[in-house]
Amino acid sequence: MADFDRGIKAGLVTGIIYLVIAGILGAVIYYDLLPNPHFILGIGLPLFTWRSLTDPAFMIYLLIQYVGRGIVFGAVFAALYSFLPGTAGVKKGVVLSVFLCIAALVGAIYTTPGWPTEGNTIDGIYYIGVLNLSSLGPALAGIISALVFGTLTGFLWDRFRGKELTEERKGRPVLLVSFIMGGVIWVLPVVAFLIGVIIRGAPAIQPGSLWWFDMLNTSVVFLGLPGWVLARAAWKKTKVDKSGFKLGVAGGIIMALTGVMLLPGLLAIIGGVFSRRKSVNERSTAAIEQ
Repeated sequence: MADFDRGIKAGLVTGIIYLVIAGILGAVIYYDLLPNPHFILGIGLPLFTWRSLTDPAFMIYLLIQYVGRGIVFGAVFAALYSFLPGTAGVKKGVVLSVFLCIAALVGAIYTTPGWPTEGNTIDGIYYIGVLNLSSLGPALAGIISALVFGTLTGFLWDRFRGKELTEERKGRPVLLVSFIMGGVIWVLPVVAFLIGVIIRGAPAIQPGSLWWFDMLNTSVVFLGLPGWVLARAAWKKTKVDKSGFKLGVAGGIIMALTGVMLLPGLLAIIGGVFSRRKSVNERSTAAIEQ
């Protein structure tokens, strides 16, 4: 099976390193320049000042932005490791970062109505960090930051000791990450839907510039669940050494159509496609490389 412990540990350490760097840069460079003492978006890192750490809500944001991003990236990296081109972790980390940047770009444009328009910015894509599309400079900075994140994660992956891997059907770890991530992402719009629409009686789709995003969030509530169920069923089939191709691809397409669940949808499609082939008996990647 995939070496998730190794991947999550590498991603987690990378997230902590980024957190420290952002704090130092924010405190040293931007401390007296910030009208808002929390952060500046659009330069690849959300910088912040140390005094902003007294805000509990901002602390939660930091944990999601850095630690959460590291865990997600590390888990996806471990699941896709054997499918990524390259022989070293650094190259594979860069390739994964490029893939996630493309997915984030497509997802951001798809979920943002009317983009690009003047004053319309897209930022805060969770699986690559900050991606600001308000202008070319901030967008390139965010992409470079994501590439550095992947490079550092791959570097740490190569330094951490791997473990012996047991034989399993190809694509199974990818489907596992897909349905776990899909379940987490599905819960958030459902909670908002229950509070806003059912409890408070507000319309699910508000008139205005964000109507498309509201519609996609509503589609997550109703389409996300069957897509997630199909992805889980595909993973269950791979556990008994059967192909999860049809279920994985079908569930992935349904989740991807919501836009909000684009990443778990893409992973379900990838896992489903690769699950058509059986794995060969392999040792850990560390044993192969050394």
